[in-house]
Amino acid sequence: MKQLDILIAEKLLQASAIKLQPDSPFVWGSGWNSPMYNDHQQILSHPSIRNMVKVEMSRIIVENFDQVDVVAGVATGAIALGAIVADALGLPYVYVREKAKDHGLENLIEGNIKAGQRVVIIEDLLSTGRSCLKATQAIRDAGGVVVGAVALFNYEFPVAAKALKKEKLVAKAITNYSAMIKAALASGRIKDEDVVSLKKWHDDPENWMPGDIFD
Repeated sequence: MKQLDILIAEKLLQASAIKLQPDSPFVWGSGWNSPMYNDHQQILSHPSIRNMVKVEMSRIIVENFDQVDVVAGVATGAIALGAIVADALGLPYVYVREKAKDHGLENLIEGNIKAGQRVVIIEDLLSTGRSCLKATQAIRDAGGVVVGAVALFNYEFPVAAKALKKEKLVAKAITNYSAMIKAALASGRIKDEDVVSLKKWHDDPENWMPGDIFD
């Protein structure tokens, strides 16, 4: 039987929720060239995969975090994910905007968090960890107690692990970069030489260029 994280990575690849293009990289908002792109909204159109993700994210919450009062999605990528997980757990739901609205009530958090409520954050991915920590601070400022975070995908960058540890935030993910590489290689989506290039990118994403496979 396949490891669960590899199976989920395989499903994300099948749904094009993860796209791999080692020879024709994407450009991230940070300006980094990247051989992969996460388009996790794609799973919403695949009921069986969507249900698997919902079940596994819910399971991680139940197994790792006690007395959760509220589920909080991080805009925009995890708004839908957070909503289906909250529904599965029968819990109140809010989502945290990237920045406060510039009109109306000028909300940063949509929904209601009461002082002292225990909150689990839902992320679609963890890369640098910045968006998760920004949401954490917004929830704390609103009086909530962040007990942890659950992501669909973890890039396993050391910078994120260091940042989360500094803030004492426990973050779990149902699949990750290592599992994705194994699933992509096993399914023939990438070749051995692509794995070398992907590792180079993961080791130094800021400076990676396509074809950079040699020391």
